[in-house]
Amino acid sequence: MQNQKAILSPEGTCHIYNRANGDGRLFLSEENYRHFLRKYDMYIFPIVDTYCYCLMPNHFHFLVRIKEEKKLEEIILEKIKKGSKTLEGLDKQQAIYSFVSKQFSNLFNAYSQAFNKQHNRKGNLFMHTFKRKLITDDGYFRKLVHYIHYNPVKAGLA
Repeated sequence: MQNQKAILSPEGTCHIYNRANGDGRLFLSEENYRHFLRKYDMYIFPIVDTYCYCLMPNHFHFLVRIKEEKKLEEIILEKIKKGSKTLEGLDKQQAIYSFVSKQFSNLFNAYSQAFNKQHNRKGNLFMHTFKRKLITDDGYFRKLVHYIHYNPVKAGLA
């Protein structure tokens, strides 16, 4: 089994995906989609370059490239200056891995809390912690771009 923290390393290209818990849906309205993307802009956009994505009613896919180490260090230092203590005591590499993973966690937690509050529900919105696969092959990268874009077509949503 791959070390999931290592997958979210600087300059790594990753397929990030997850689905709703049970038969539930992640998005019940257009505003849900917009809110998720606003949270993505807040937490994820600064730390990745996004190649493509797809938000489906019950799941999502993102194909991203984690920014270079120097850029991540700048963001981390800015957070520490603003009083964040969550990265203190970690070596540089651990701090970067922890920070990138935490940003994804912040996105999903913030969205889940807002969704649950809006729809008067409790419990886990997502099936499990988000899944991620490291992409190291150009052929697989191209197939993944097609897969992500074709997903709503195959489901009859586009």
